[in-house]
Amino acid sequence: MANNCLVAIVGQPNVGKSSLFNRLTKSRTAIVTDAPGTTRDRQYGQSEWNGQTFSVVDTGGWVDNSDDVFEGEINKQVEIAIDEADVILFMVDVQAGLGDLDISVAQLLRQTAKPVLLVANKADNFNMEIYAAEFYKLGLGDPIAISAINGSGTGDLMDLLVAKLPQKIESDTDALEYPRIAIVGRPNAGKSSLINAFLGEDRHIVTDIAGTTRDSIYTHYNKYGHEFSLVDTAGIRKRGKVNEDLEYYSVLRSIRAIENSDVCVLMLDATKGIEGQDLNIFSIIQKNKKGLIVCVNKWDLIEEKSQKVMNSYITAIRERLAPFTDFPILFISALEKQRILKVLDLAQEIFDKRKKRIPTAKLNSTLLPIIEKTPPPANKGKYIKIKYVTMLPKTTVPSFVFFCNLPQWIKEPYKRFLENKIRENWDFSGTPINILIRDKN
Repeated sequence: MANNCLVAIVGQPNVGKSSLFNRLTKSRTAIVTDAPGTTRDRQYGQSEWNGQTFSVVDTGGWVDNSDDVFEGEINKQVEIAIDEADVILFMVDVQAGLGDLDISVAQLLRQTAKPVLLVANKADNFNMEIYAAEFYKLGLGDPIAISAINGSGTGDLMDLLVAKLPQKIESDTDALEYPRIAIVGRPNAGKSSLINAFLGEDRHIVTDIAGTTRDSIYTHYNKYGHEFSLVDTAGIRKRGKVNEDLEYYSVLRSIRAIENSDVCVLMLDATKGIEGQDLNIFSIIQKNKKGLIVCVNKWDLIEEKSQKVMNSYITAIRERLAPFTDFPILFISALEKQRILKVLDLAQEIFDKRKKRIPTAKLNSTLLPIIEKTPPPANKGKYIKIKYVTMLPKTTVPSFVFFCNLPQWIKEPYKRFLENKIRENWDFSGTPINILIRDKN
């Protein structure tokens, strides 16, 4: 099964990239309008087809209406997609026809060995599909006529797409007994400084282990009494092709690092607080169900370091990242090497919690009385009875199954209630947990 693979959607504005993103991810995350350049932030989601899962990123909008900047920005993002993605979907518009920007993008894509699928969008009826033939001129193979809006042709596109995904390579990392740590965050938050502080001048690198996708590298360290593996991030390997600080590049690298990690260290800049891109990266961590430590870096630059100031930071962070708030927050200085060993201690603790198992008898004796006191809300006069709970064995994320008579009527607010009660009784700080409701008559 292919997994941890990245698919990038590229093309000029208003060809329907966001509509296709929404269809592939079965979401309405990306805002869709007729105005070019609507997408401002990078949109990220996950898709599944015929049992194969992969990540999708919508390259999105261009912030300047100058034609010259248009072309330059599109080319930059295509270069990054070529550098980072496993498969590239190049979208064109059959209704608008072949344009200069399409030709410019195609010139870049013809130079890559990465698989490229030419997607001719807005073929909203059979008559429009004929116009897709014009795009043979681009030299990128057969145009695949689709309508992202009504879905026609998208099934064939998905079949071709999953056939192009690189297959999972079994590796020694699948059975690692030590945590794979990813240091992630927006540009200039201090990722490289923290990685350099971990490595030091006298670093003991055991080996670089090829991971489960073609581009993932795990750098294995045995230091400070810890054995851990740093997932390849922008701070470890430098890429010469593109500007390291480009937001799009940063997000693509974060997706790679997060998906191939066990525990993520999200770096925030104490001098700037929590910003939009931090929330984007946090959402990627959440969607991938990874362990989380939030590090407020550059704490040495804050003049007043009282407990009151720290508490105000903590409150602001938890409010912005709600409803998931059960994670540790550290105040560090990567440059001054303040409290960096605590990051490794917590990463190990969270890694161990992800493997923790609670006996069924203990779960039921603790949770059933709580559930009886606060049962799920009745629906249409019928009462929901949760009969017992158990924990699934051998899962990468702690997963609890609640068996009841009417599982379809237990909604998200009550699932959050159940999760909170589990967290109140057992320490799962820093790790997500799954709440599953199953039928048991």
